Amino acid sequence: MKKIHVIWKGCLVLLAAIAISCCGWYNTPTSLANEYNDAAYADNCDGIGYLPPYTHEQLTDAEKRGRCTWYLWTGGNDKYYREIAKRTHGGVDLLKLVNSQLHDKRFQLFGAINDPGCEKATAPDEYGLWLDKCKDPLSTGVIGLRKFKNPNFEPAKWDAEKYANDVSIEPPYLIGQSCAICHVALDPLNPPKDKEHPQWENLVPALGNQYIKESALFSGSLKDDNFIKQVLMAQRPGTSDTSRIATDHINNPNAINAIFNLGDRPTYPEVMNDGSTQAVNHILKDGADSTGVAMASLRVYVNIGMCGDYWLSLHEAMLGRTPQRPFDIAKARKDCPEWGQTEARMADAEAFLKTIKPMYLKDAPGGEAFLTKDEKVLEQGKLVFANTCAGCHSSKKPSAEIAADPDQAKKWYEESVLSSNFLDHNFLSDDQRYPVTLIGTNISRALGTNAIKGHIWDQFSSKTYKELPSPGQLTLYNPFNEAKPIDFRIPEGGLGYYRTPSLISIWATAPFLHNNTLGLYNEDPSVEGRITAYNDAMEKLLWPEKREGIITRTDRKTKLNLPPGDPNPRLRIPVPQGTPVNLLANVNMREAITSLNLGNLFQDLRPEGGIKGKIARVLLRANKSPDFVEDRGHTFGSNLSNDDKKALIEFVKTF
Repeated sequence: MKKIHVIWKGCLVLLAAIAISCCGWYNTPTSLANEYNDAAYADNCDGIGYLPPYTHEQLTDAEKRGRCTWYLWTGGNDKYYREIAKRTHGGVDLLKLVNSQLHDKRFQLFGAINDPGCEKATAPDEYGLWLDKCKDPLSTGVIGLRKFKNPNFEPAKWDAEKYANDVSIEPPYLIGQSCAICHVALDPLNPPKDKEHPQWENLVPALGNQYIKESALFSGSLKDDNFIKQVLMAQRPGTSDTSRIATDHINNPNAINAIFNLGDRPTYPEVMNDGSTQAVNHILKDGADSTGVAMASLRVYVNIGMCGDYWLSLHEAMLGRTPQRPFDIAKARKDCPEWGQTEARMADAEAFLKTIKPMYLKDAPGGEAFLTKDEKVLEQGKLVFANTCAGCHSSKKPSAEIAADPDQAKKWYEESVLSSNFLDHNFLSDDQRYPVTLIGTNISRALGTNAIKGHIWDQFSSKTYKELPSPGQLTLYNPFNEAKPIDFRIPEGGLGYYRTPSLISIWATAPFLHNNTLGLYNEDPSVEGRITAYNDAMEKLLWPEKREGIITRTDRKTKLNLPPGDPNPRLRIPVPQGTPVNLLANVNMREAITSLNLGNLFQDLRPEGGIKGKIARVLLRANKSPDFVEDRGHTFGSNLSNDDKKALIEFVKTF
């Protein structure tokens, strides 16, 4: 179904990640600026702007080059997005999304961050396009979206008005995206006075934009009675579904990761695909990226369009009707020039990311006012953390000998957390994978299949990951019949695990959980606004009875066309108001129609009857992730006393 919602004109939310950024302006020789040379810019970004907490002099040459790559390098994906624009008949066209007439409301509408080096256009440019006026000629005005000359542009054939309805006409510019689009965010330690017009000092490189509204970018052309729009609008701000194009048929948008203390991130020995053993980080929510930071970064570049011709040949984009084939790294090195150019930059990019340090509430304007002055409460919170949380949420660990003795381990953790240097060089996570049967959170993200054996990202996951056993059986809530819960057996081979998230600067990143469902979303980047969201999320984390039990349902009567995206469908399924969105969004509809005779069932469906009874039962059986409650799980600490919970909240606030 996920495929269904992306194939429809205007719904390619994969590009979704494109809503944020902080790419900056920098002084570059006029000759380079006129050449529109991506490589030159990504190697020389001097003057990009003030990027707290660094100064130009504090970075090594390698870190400076890595900074340039992070903000500016697109890996040639502008060609890919031009192809996407043509395939979707203009439904997904990045050139249209950077329209300067939206300059003053990009944050409100999309959560997008304006480039401080740009101004709103007062008139169309020489080609009749409304584009921001920027000091950096490659900037689009939206940080993380880069503008390049189109080598196929023919001025004599250009007509801006015709292009609005016919994207087969080659435009003067191609638009690509860099890592900054999802990861650059408003600075919690120096929030902007105006969210629509931040300055350089109000931006940070890798917190993750928790305000980006990916779905809003691509749902505008859909009618309100289209079920696909319901799927898109169910996506929460600050999340991105990275498996929409190389689909896994699971609707699983997840929070954009913050990056801190990368040099202190734990590593684990994992068997690589060539049989060697390497110490690597566990990356992605499920730890599937397990062949090293550089390779994980390269996978991201491919997923956003690098080597796009080859990548798209390995799967049926968005529909997923045919089996995936693994992306062959050796072939990419040989046949895709952008792969080699990007791979050569990864060591420097990693060096830059290792410079990013925590942001403490005490350093925020007025932050001290939100911290407890009661040392007894703070000490109580530390001891609660040591005995309840540190086993998973600390990268500082006792020796194996001490860990084997519960009493010694308890004493060690208490002494460690009480020490003055506990937070120094602490990743605040063991980065270990744990089964969802233990964690208890919604399973959708943990069931993504793209990194398992034989699928698209096979070579980017370790052999260790692909040989993980099944976590076992789950009993899940049945929204159609509470008396008959859903029994679901998690497949083996890597599925069903979540790695421990870091708690660094957690005071600034609510809502919580991998899907951003736990806690208040107030779209307020001020210190007070962030603390309000943090307190609400922590209370719901520790007092589960305060949670909403979120099941996203359709808010009106809608229709789903089959085949998906067909303007002249053979079948139009009525979806009544109140239907759980993921009842349909987590089903490979084409497969289900063939193997489960869903087509015949739907033919007999009366519009006034909606989806229920036998059809609902069949859809539940076909569901790839029949877990409908989105804010459940992670109830560790819920059995503490109220005083202990309150003390814990105060201590965690200091991270």
